[in-house]
Amino acid sequence: MDLQETQNTLVRLFNDANAQFHKMPGSAIILRYIKSSYQDDPVRSAIELLLFLFAVRYMLSPSYSTQKKVKLTEEEIDELVDEWTPEPLVAATTPTDEAENEKRPVLVGPTGPKSKLSNGRTVTNLASYNFYNFVGNEMLKEKAIQTLRTYGVGPCGPPGFYGTQDVHMKTEADVAAHLGMPACIIYAQSFSTISSVIPSFCKRGDIIVADKAVNFPTRKGIQISRSTVRWYEHNDMEDLDRVLQKVTKEQAKKPLTRRFIITEGMFENTGDVSDLPKLVELKHKYKFRLILDETWSYGVLGRTGRGLTEAQNVDAREIDMIIGSLSGPLCAAGGFCAATNEVVEHQRISSSSYTYSAALPALLATTASETISMLQEQPEILTALRDNIKAMRAQLDPRSDWVKCTSNVDNPIMILTLKPEVVASKGWNTEDQTQLLQDAVDECLTNSVLVTRVKAYPLGLGVNPRDEGWQPTPAIKVCVTSGLTKKETEKAGITIRHAITKVVKSNKWSK
Repeated sequence: MDLQETQNTLVRLFNDANAQFHKMPGSAIILRYIKSSYQDDPVRSAIELLLFLFAVRYMLSPSYSTQKKVKLTEEEIDELVDEWTPEPLVAATTPTDEAENEKRPVLVGPTGPKSKLSNGRTVTNLASYNFYNFVGNEMLKEKAIQTLRTYGVGPCGPPGFYGTQDVHMKTEADVAAHLGMPACIIYAQSFSTISSVIPSFCKRGDIIVADKAVNFPTRKGIQISRSTVRWYEHNDMEDLDRVLQKVTKEQAKKPLTRRFIITEGMFENTGDVSDLPKLVELKHKYKFRLILDETWSYGVLGRTGRGLTEAQNVDAREIDMIIGSLSGPLCAAGGFCAATNEVVEHQRISSSSYTYSAALPALLATTASETISMLQEQPEILTALRDNIKAMRAQLDPRSDWVKCTSNVDNPIMILTLKPEVVASKGWNTEDQTQLLQDAVDECLTNSVLVTRVKAYPLGLGVNPRDEGWQPTPAIKVCVTSGLTKKETEKAGITIRHAITKVVKSNKWSK
């Protein structure tokens, strides 16, 4: 077939196709649309043609399965099962952990200022967060029993479904009113409150600037959020200013992202408090949001236990989110986040531990409301605790040659670290300090005073110890309670001081 015959054939085929097309209903309308579209916007016509050809090709392409199934024999399945080794959920215990577990005291009966051990001994308990001895308060017990008989043990359902009861709504209103915030949401677990609030608002690509010494739940929340994290030196406002300035400069030409400052009101592992007025100033200066974890300051600091905002005379509404605990000082359970109505309502549908956990038992919600009311109406409760804190501190920090207290003067959790000059003169490393302080804890227990120590953060599986990041300084943790008299508190402080001196001067550590 020569070229002329090929052209004639193509022309005949085109004419036949054109004739058949004109016989189709609506063909004239399609032709007018194509002609007018091409005249007005030829680029659009070309794009529409490409999309049409793609659609035709997609519909005519052969179908295929995205799941390739390989059929295995029973022998192959058994062999794969035998070869599979599950990864451990937690890291293996160290020899130090095993030795500590063997000597760990076990309490029997109710926890109180005087607690009974499984070996029959009674000890002065300075290792629990029963600061106000609410555990032994008969009025709270009666309220809890009444609530238990009315509402049962627990709602057995998530708050967003059928778990919310009137007592939960009352507790949320009580916390919000106490703090002076517009709204509040309560969670069933204290640990998962901050670790769920952070990822509810911080996502991949957002910026978090956090204090290096924040507690473990806060660290888990930051990790889960997958945000970009910048750390600043513990409680160093100048370094925070430098980091915020650097972040702001780096993000100047990038798309706008959410930016947060995350810190604690009163730090769990160091005992000191944040400079809240300066934090608010820097927050406004660099246009960041501030998330303040008041787990250990709410119920402790301030004239009515309102926390760091009351203690440092800062309007709580200047803080974007205040997270706190209903356990510990308030002797209940769970946690809360106080903020604006929009921030609170967002968590009810997006916070994992709120959405996928059973609601807080009603008796614990009632207990939290009652203890908040007691702190506001009976300021002598806080005064009695602070008197015992002063009595304990007077026996330890100025009088001991070996340890110093890094905690705030109103903090009932006294963090006792070895003095830097003592560590330097003895040449002790972190492991040495940890073991020495554990020996001191054991010596205190021998003398019927139960205290504990600050524990290092656990390493993630597969993490090199050199990459562990910030770790708390080894320290003894003494939890003061108003359930003891001033004389009993002073006696316990003397026992702790003498125990530390005895251990440091022992043959094991004096070399």
